[in-house]
Amino acid sequence: MTTERPLAPSRFMRETQNRPGGGRHRAALVEKARLSIKQGSKSFSAASRLFDKPTRERVWLLYAWCRRCDDIADAQEMGGELGDQSNPEGRLNSIRALTQRAFEGLPTADVAFDAFGLVAQECGITPEMAEDVIAGFALDAKDWRPRSERNLLQYCYHVAGAVGVMMAVVMGVDPEDQETLDRATDLGLAFQLANIARDLVEDDAAGRCYLPMEWLAYQDIEPGQHTKPHHRQELADMAAQLTDLMEQHAAASKIGAAKLPFRSRWAVLSAARIYTAIGREVRARGTAAWDHRVYTSKTDKMRHAAAAFFEALLNRPQAPAEMPEWSRRQLAEKARSA
Repeated sequence: MTTERPLAPSRFMRETQNRPGGGRHRAALVEKARLSIKQGSKSFSAASRLFDKPTRERVWLLYAWCRRCDDIADAQEMGGELGDQSNPEGRLNSIRALTQRAFEGLPTADVAFDAFGLVAQECGITPEMAEDVIAGFALDAKDWRPRSERNLLQYCYHVAGAVGVMMAVVMGVDPEDQETLDRATDLGLAFQLANIARDLVEDDAAGRCYLPMEWLAYQDIEPGQHTKPHHRQELADMAAQLTDLMEQHAAASKIGAAKLPFRSRWAVLSAARIYTAIGREVRARGTAAWDHRVYTSKTDKMRHAAAAFFEALLNRPQAPAEMPEWSRRQLAEKARSA
C-alpha cells in the first residue's frame, strides 16, 4: 500500500495567518476602494470627500464590500448589465463564505472582501450587521415581493438601512446607541426609496417589482402590468407615495446626524440632500419620470454640499411631524422571518 506524499515537506508548510485585510497592505486596499466608489457611485464618491481622512478611507473600504456583494448577487460588474441569473443561492453562499473569511482575517483573493475585513476590525462592525445586509440579497435570491408598506420598508432596511448602521459605526457611533442607529437606518431607507422610485421601469425590465402588492391592488393594476403606458398615471401616484415615505425618513435621519462630528455630519447631510433631490425630481416629473433617467449633475452636487455645510454648522434639525412607525429592530426581526 502506498502513502501519498505531501506537496511539500512539513517543515516548509505555513499556517495561514489571521490578519485584518487578509494580509494586504492597508494603503493598497484603500486605493482600490477609492476607485471602486469613484466608478460605482458618483453621488457617494462626492459626499465621501467631505469626511476627515480616516473616516473617508473607512467609508471607501465599506463601500467596496457593499458594491462587490451587490455585483456578485446580480452577476454583474459595477452595477452594469445583469449577467446569468441562474444559481442565485450559489452566489449568496459565496458572499457569506467570503465575508466570514474576511471577519476571520483570512485572505479571500478578493480585494473588496479583504477591505471589509480591515474596516470591520478597525471599527467594530459585527457579523450580525453584515448578515443583515446579506439578508437583503437573500430576499432577492428567492424572488421575494413586498405585500405591504411594512414589507417594503423591511426590504429597504436590509439592502440600505443596514448599510446605514455600519456607516454610522464607521463614523464613530457606539453600537449600543440604538436611537442613533435607528436614525442612521432612516437615512438608508430614504436612499433606497428614492432609488426604487427612480428605477421602477428599469427594475420591471429585470423582472423585479418592489411596489407593495397592496398598493398595486388599490390602484387596480393587474400583476406585471404596472409599467404599461395605460397605467403611467397610477405609477406616478405610487412613485409619489414612495417619495413621501422618503421625506419622512430623511427628516428623521437628521436627528441622528446632529450627534455626529461636524465633517461627518456635513457629509451625511450632503448625501441626504443629493438623494432626496432624486426622489423629488421623480415626483415632480410625474408621468414623464421614466422617459429619461433622473440624475444629479455635478453642479447640483456642489450646490447641495454648500447648503449642507450651513445646515451642519447650524445643527438644529427639526423632527418630522410624524416619526417613522417602525424601528430598526422591528424591521430586522420581521424581515428575517419573511
